[in-house]
Amino acid sequence: MAAPVERRVVVAPGVALHVEQRIGAREAAPFVLVHGLASNARLWDGVAEHLHAAGHTVIAIDQRGHGRSDAPEAGYDLDTAVADLVALIDALELERPVLAGQSWGGTVVLELAWRRPDAVRGIACVDGGVVDLAQSYPVWEDCLAKLTPPALDHLTLAELESRIRKGVSHFPDRAIAAYLHCFRTRADGTVEARLARSRHLTILRSLWEHRPSTRWASLKTPTLLLLADAGDAARTTAKRRAEAVALAAGGKLRSTWFSPGHHDLHLEFPERVGDLLAGAVREGFFA
Repeated sequence: MAAPVERRVVVAPGVALHVEQRIGAREAAPFVLVHGLASNARLWDGVAEHLHAAGHTVIAIDQRGHGRSDAPEAGYDLDTAVADLVALIDALELERPVLAGQSWGGTVVLELAWRRPDAVRGIACVDGGVVDLAQSYPVWEDCLAKLTPPALDHLTLAELESRIRKGVSHFPDRAIAAYLHCFRTRADGTVEARLARSRHLTILRSLWEHRPSTRWASLKTPTLLLLADAGDAARTTAKRRAEAVALAAGGKLRSTWFSPGHHDLHLEFPERVGDLLAGAVREGFFA
């Protein structure tokens, strides 16, 4: 596979996002791939290659504060994430791309499609953008206690890699390398997350305050839901409840379950995810 072209795209005064661009056929629908909270564009590598091999232009982005994008002090709310993505689409002159977002990225692409249906031809929410977080955690302090990321800054890169491998022992080396890209190594050999903890929690709060369930009834954009059943009964039940709300709204929506499936479906099953996305284009679903 040819290496992607790396670019920096200005999306706001003093803020540029790092993107990895693969140019495909002019007549093929372009894709923009949006990662989740505390993640990075590299988790989309396999999907991006698969879509590009099918002829599509593919743009994988690092959202602000993540990966190699700029990390300003402010702008870690949903409104700004949506505005950044709109600005990127405009700057790259993409003609109504398909947006695929994983986890928090699913929320971002859903909100953009709901606000600006003219800007996109379709979206895919990859194990994200569906559940109202406040239904699982009605009190913010409970959400904060459960979903605050663990402190890892005492670990060396080798220790972190060992810990990740134990958690996803069936993932290939390439996937582990993508996870490690969420961190940088300090002079003393320990790691730190590229996304600062305070900014992580600001994004988490914006997710907790958001209600994706209120978007389905008036959503005009064709939508794929790719949902993971990782064996956690409570989480799967919450997803199925949210899926039912989305389907009942009567929009153009298609839902596919991966069972079993890791939350990072795009990393675990890049070819299958890529096939579902490219197939939806071929079948005219994103029309």
